[in-house]
Amino acid sequence: VQLQACGGGLVQAGGSLRLSCAASGRAFSSYVMGWFRQAPGKKREFVAFISKSGETTDYADSVKGRFTISRDNAKNTVYLQMNSLKPEDTAVYYCAADLYYSALYRADGYSYWGQGTKVTVSS
Repeated sequence: VQLQACGGGLVQAGGSLRLSCAASGRAFSSYVMGWFRQAPGKKREFVAFISKSGETTDYADSVKGRFTISRDNAKNTVYLQMNSLKPEDTAVYYCAADLYYSALYRADGYSYWGQGTKVTVSS
């Protein structure tokens, strides 16, 4: 599967952005999807995941209550709605996919990655 993320940009603190990740290739609904982020000088960290059907989601504590992951299997797209953004949310955001429910909270649990989209939150 090939992944293409978009939707990043510059936003003021308290604002919102919606990231999208479009998938092409093998059946999108076969993949569990995740979002990760990497700030300058820091390791890539888990943000959220969504199950193949979309029924199950989970989030990092740092974004819980502010971010929402969703997917539209008919459109082969996963979304990350980000509200109440904070300067510490500034990072490059990556979507990721895998066929198996393995290490969902770790980057090495995903086999396929998008190119990343940059989010900058100003104070």
